[in-house]
Amino acid sequence: MQGAREKLEIEGGLGAKLAARIDRPVSPPRAYALFAHCFTCSKDIAAARAISAALVQAGIAVVRFDFTGLGSSDGEFASTNFSSNIADLRAVADHMRDHLGAPQLLVGHSLGGAAVLAAAGEIEEVRAVAVIGAPADAEHVVRTFAADLDRIEAEGQAEVTLAGRTFTIRRQFLEDLEGHALADRVAAMRKALLILQAPLDETVGIDNASKIFAAAKHPKSFVSLDDADHLLTNPRDGAYAGGVIAAWVERYLDVEMAADEENVSDTVVVEETGEGRFQNRVLIGRHRLIADEPEKVGGNDTGPSPYDYLSIALGACTTMTLRMYAEHKGLELDQVSVAVSHDKVHAEDCEGCAKEFADRSGKIDRFVRRLTIRGELDASTRARLLQIADKCPVHRTLTQGAAVITLDSESRK
Repeated sequence: MQGAREKLEIEGGLGAKLAARIDRPVSPPRAYALFAHCFTCSKDIAAARAISAALVQAGIAVVRFDFTGLGSSDGEFASTNFSSNIADLRAVADHMRDHLGAPQLLVGHSLGGAAVLAAAGEIEEVRAVAVIGAPADAEHVVRTFAADLDRIEAEGQAEVTLAGRTFTIRRQFLEDLEGHALADRVAAMRKALLILQAPLDETVGIDNASKIFAAAKHPKSFVSLDDADHLLTNPRDGAYAGGVIAAWVERYLDVEMAADEENVSDTVVVEETGEGRFQNRVLIGRHRLIADEPEKVGGNDTGPSPYDYLSIALGACTTMTLRMYAEHKGLELDQVSVAVSHDKVHAEDCEGCAKEFADRSGKIDRFVRRLTIRGELDASTRARLLQIADKCPVHRTLTQGAAVITLDSESRK
């Protein structure tokens, strides 16, 4: 299940502020992954979203970012090169190590794949690398603007059009590419490697996958993406690639390495995620939850509503209270399940409500709790358990009321 998304700002290899985001699973992450996008693309390209979603579904938190000068990141694209891409990757990995959890998995798409292959050996915690449509040498990217090479060499720079957008490419970009022997990096990185490649990819040919595979040491794997295009524009291709990566990396993860980025606290923290109108991220100790509203009231229905959580609290408290009572009395109580529903009714119509509620005017909140009690229990014992259910602390809080004090977190009082 997709959890919360959070925007991050990270200082890149050239000092520019990089726009990033972390996609979290609902539960505490089992591991962290770092995703690098394709040449002149962004962290929000469809393939990146699909692959990230599949990894999150497998319990892996994913950080994806825009390289310097691209997407929402600061900096001048014309001043960047392949070396700066690698530096950006290292900078993001350092930030993750210090504030989240070090990346165990690197995922790279196209030139981003070449970048993660070059950087993987320098990031100690990385245990596995997956690349999609990656070139076997960084210089492959110049083929996308081959017609402009002479002008770049002669004038020192040129405006080139890539995927309908204009970029300034300087001579230093070309010179930097010549200094990277990617095959040597692949041979020396000593990480598990998964290569995903479409045989009919017209941007990066299948021969690139063959060269990377030959250069790499075991363990290494190859998966064909069949008729997918280079950018995985078909949503099914992106989802398939993400699912394959999630299944493959399972055997290489060290789940004990995953660090929890928040201080463990008994305080419940609820904060907006920015996804939709009402989605909130809920933090309690090491637990990560999502709260939202149904679509009919303007939410995305990605998690329980606030009243759903009240019902959850009542149901969970009830089963725990009955379990403690049964253990204390030595009862053969096999299992308790509780179904809780909530609605608002006119007080005079609240059948079964306590007298103090029936005497009120207007509408009141009503929680209906239906218990299923399994075990070798006689009628009197079952009746007693229903009475004990009313003694659970959450039940008492709801029926007796509670004081709620609201403070400004920036206030010293």
